Amino acid sequence: MNPSDNSPLVALTMGDVAGVGPEVIARAWEESPLRGLARPFVVGSRPVLERALAVAGVRADVQPITRPEDAEPSALVIPCLEATEEDVASVPPGQVDARAGRAAFDFLATAIDLALAGRVDAITTLPLNKEALHAGGVRHPGHTEILAERCGVPDHAMMLYLGPEAVPNGAGLGVVHVTLHVALRSVFDLITGEAVESKILLAHNALRPLTGGRPPRVAVAALNPHAGEGGLFGDEERRIIAPAVERAQRAGVDVTGPEAADTLFSRAMGGAFDAVVAMYHDQGHVALKTVGFDRAVNVTLGLPIVRTSVAHGTAYDIAWQGRAETSSLIEAVRVAARIVSGRRVAEASGAN
Repeated sequence: MNPSDNSPLVALTMGDVAGVGPEVIARAWEESPLRGLARPFVVGSRPVLERALAVAGVRADVQPITRPEDAEPSALVIPCLEATEEDVASVPPGQVDARAGRAAFDFLATAIDLALAGRVDAITTLPLNKEALHAGGVRHPGHTEILAERCGVPDHAMMLYLGPEAVPNGAGLGVVHVTLHVALRSVFDLITGEAVESKILLAHNALRPLTGGRPPRVAVAALNPHAGEGGLFGDEERRIIAPAVERAQRAGVDVTGPEAADTLFSRAMGGAFDAVVAMYHDQGHVALKTVGFDRAVNVTLGLPIVRTSVAHGTAYDIAWQGRAETSSLIEAVRVAARIVSGRRVAEASGAN
């Protein structure tokens, strides 16, 4: 690592080794944008990474490291920090395996601890499998819950983000969800004024490093068709969402809503907003993934560290077949680097 190189040091967690994560890393490594965006290194398993390089047909050597400070990434060298005692070299492709689940947790926990200690600037995660996590004795259902507990934060959210290169208007767009991985019938009980206001504030704070410091323009989606049509289709807009928007406005946030969701996303893609607060999973995911499925990035908000992730899963059906796409990983590293850079600029401005 060149000490004069100030580009962000990003830890790539390998995820579930039975899935596409190792192959995505291997294939992305030979694409210059990945290394041009940051100084990446892998937190995972050296034997698995070497096998992934062979499957992907990528000519590069794995550099074993014990400290992130020793990483010297280049086109032909992939630094790898061994981060599990599980025997994952023999994990079969495309199958739920307890060893892979436990190792995925080990990779993530190691990267989180490094970030909390200030030894890496950001972490970018490859996908894990919830069933494998459970089989490996991990009680958390996924990345977000592990991150929140290990970082000690009660208020957090997932933002699905498309960078300027992926949005038709040339500006980025983030979608923050009030509810996420819950049954649709549970959504109405979980939509509270406090939850909506919290996600507005998280969106406002999260987008600042990605808008060059300009106050982000936030729009809040309605829950019901036509924003409730004056109460004909539901009163959650008038009773819950609008008051939350008004409180955020009084706090100085540039926010509008509730806006009818069937027209809101078209306006947002056209450049009217930097962020949308969606009420439930598919309301936000369908819109962004229709526009940029291969380039969408997950960003965890409310953490003291920077964490981005690919927006796809382990894809067991195509794992270890040389077919995995790399664009989401490259975008995830790009967004992580931008957030780090934006925060550095803000800190420097504050100091001056």
